[in-house]
Amino acid sequence: MKPERSGSCTVAERADQGARAWVNEAIRRVEADSNRSADTHLHVFPLPPEWDIDLYLKDESVHPTGSLKHRLARSLFLYALCNGWIVEGTTVIEASSGSTAVSEAYFARLLGLPFVAVMPASTSREKIELIEFYGGRCHLVDDPSTIYAESRRLAAETGGHYMDQFTYAERATDWRGNNNIAESIFDQLAQERHSVPAWVVVGAGTGGTSATIGRFVRFRRYDTRLCVVDPENSAFFEGWAREDASYTTGKASRIEGIGRPRVEPSFMPAIVDSMCSVPDAASVAAARWCSTVTGRLVGGSTGTAMWGALRLVAQMRSEGESGSVVTLLCDGGERYTHTYYDDTWLAAQGIDIAPYLRTLEKFADSGEWAEPPG
Repeated sequence: MKPERSGSCTVAERADQGARAWVNEAIRRVEADSNRSADTHLHVFPLPPEWDIDLYLKDESVHPTGSLKHRLARSLFLYALCNGWIVEGTTVIEASSGSTAVSEAYFARLLGLPFVAVMPASTSREKIELIEFYGGRCHLVDDPSTIYAESRRLAAETGGHYMDQFTYAERATDWRGNNNIAESIFDQLAQERHSVPAWVVVGAGTGGTSATIGRFVRFRRYDTRLCVVDPENSAFFEGWAREDASYTTGKASRIEGIGRPRVEPSFMPAIVDSMCSVPDAASVAAARWCSTVTGRLVGGSTGTAMWGALRLVAQMRSEGESGSVVTLLCDGGERYTHTYYDDTWLAAQGIDIAPYLRTLEKFADSGEWAEPPG
């Protein structure tokens, strides 16, 4: 780019129209993918009608890549393309516990780009196979806390772009609307008897989903409250309770897709009304129980969210409240046949789901919530 002097002005231009044409076509392809995909379903979870409380599951497992992270990956690609960070031939690098990497591998293949997922070695075999199916390469690390630095190193080494979902998730999505997940939920509830939910319950991986929903309900002036559930070993709950954004655990979450060893930059604590720390045994028990009740096999992060949502339903009943609660079916349980749905794996992890199943069964019979001891 050579400056051209004209009178008192200096003019410089980038004249690579081919590069701009590639970006235009890439954005068209990503937007066309969105246009081809119908909105995800909002299922009614069966509760006794006399409770006057409705529970809904937003089924994000029906996205083309099978999880909530399809929305995030689409937003991140559009954000990076429009910012000029991704051009033709760019190697895309991502730090992920699995589902985001699956979805980003899909979009990278759509655009003909190389993709590398930096993930903990404990990531489920099914997710690794899906990333490879979409043409991505998995770079596994033994220490989950090193995925960020390793992703930056690989991006520098390849001249690629580190997508960095944990920083950009809260800003890549238009939280005011544009058919984001929050707007979709409220539009789908419009004809229901409790059309403005009392609570929306989500987990936090990047913090992007809770940021989108929390901002949207404030922007639209709804009275809906936001509850974020957090699994064992994750930093979000303690960081929120202590008002300490630097809080870390140094441990990996066993519930893939949510929970982080540090409070991620995309987590917006000020817009969270309540948090619930959920034992891993409760997450797995609720996932299995939800699958039995609904006939839809769900993952562990859905179990975490269901546990928190059902506790809120029980609390509303005990306080004589009516209304609705919404949570997410984040991904399908087919990705976890060798973990959450494998009794041998549970035994090796020291996870006993029996007390938590009893809590759920008692709740289903009586509507009362009895927290397991311990």
